[in-house]
Amino acid sequence: MRAATVLTGLLLLTACGTAHHQPGLRTGQGVSDTTIELGVLSDLSGPFKAQASARTSGYELFVADLNAKGGVCGRKVVLRVSDHGYDVERAMAAYFELEPQVLGFLDITGAPMTAAIGPDLMQSRALAAPASWSAALLGNPHMMVVGTTYDLDVINGLDHLRQEGALREGAVIGHLHLLGDYGENALEGTTFFAAQSGMTVASQSITATTNDVTAQVAALRAAKAQAVVVTTTASQTQLAIAAAQNWNVPFLVHVVGYDPAITDSRVLVMSSTAPLSADVPGARSAAEAFRAKYPDVRPAGPVVDGYAVGLAFTAVLDKACHTGDLTREGVLRAFHDTNDVDTLGITAPLHFSHTGRPSSTQSYLSKPDSAASGGLTVVRPLFESPLVKLKATKAK
Repeated sequence: MRAATVLTGLLLLTACGTAHHQPGLRTGQGVSDTTIELGVLSDLSGPFKAQASARTSGYELFVADLNAKGGVCGRKVVLRVSDHGYDVERAMAAYFELEPQVLGFLDITGAPMTAAIGPDLMQSRALAAPASWSAALLGNPHMMVVGTTYDLDVINGLDHLRQEGALREGAVIGHLHLLGDYGENALEGTTFFAAQSGMTVASQSITATTNDVTAQVAALRAAKAQAVVVTTTASQTQLAIAAAQNWNVPFLVHVVGYDPAITDSRVLVMSSTAPLSADVPGARSAAEAFRAKYPDVRPAGPVVDGYAVGLAFTAVLDKACHTGDLTREGVLRAFHDTNDVDTLGITAPLHFSHTGRPSSTQSYLSKPDSAASGGLTVVRPLFESPLVKLKATKAK
């Protein structure tokens, strides 16, 4: 299927592009008669630079497709990209420079950066899509978390291992995690799953600057873990897999900490977004757009994440356009009234109307495949563990 065909869904989302400058349309920061400016505040030089760079390419490719079809509300979407190198002070400085110029933020990468910026978003009224899936962000009505949170991805992944017979009652689950929202929210999922399944957890924590995880992996092995969850940076995940040589247990790796250089058959990758090689329209569109622009470059998986966020943000902007209010307040109202967002199969349908609840609760499971675009192929398409519903019920 060609890109022009799979982008039919985009035409539905961008119908407002034909509305042009309807009388009475309210506009504000970041919106002119011809453009809508959005910020991208990313880690293009720090520990998550590989994933962040690929995701930024996804935003750029999506926006190019979107603008070719008329943009949003008769306006072209313009991205303003800034790098914080995974440094909170740099992120705050870049945010305060960008904030007056943009309608909202298509990306704020990093849980520490998002936490620091979050209070000002409440004041500025800007909508932001964090490149973080921490459940701690769900209480902020200005945060568009596109997909399943870390804890729910982990619950889904562990339940898959239980269904496959790799985990049984009484088992020990190992978890190597980063300190901070990313790793700790993922550990919350492991802890919940273990408590509901008659299992125990052996955990080891590290920081973003840890460059040797041999001792931590050895401790998990000594605890006789039957499976290990890894929620670290991509380079640390590689170190962990190397340190676990000759240890024949499954490793559940969150996609945030996966690198295509990891080809170990013990690894399964959890994500709320489809891998780039998935046979769904959105992933095919992202892959074809990347190949068309960069024919000699091998695409990385997070390109498809950029497409998913672009689709979600566009759906909200479209709704704001149709209600005649492209101010920040109008976009926020539209955001909280937007449900059943179709990301062309990249994620489950997204629901944003309930603050404090994840926009979706389903996950993909994939495995390393060096021949596949993005380095992963689907093992199990979108699914949800019954324990996810139970956790949501207990959280109320």
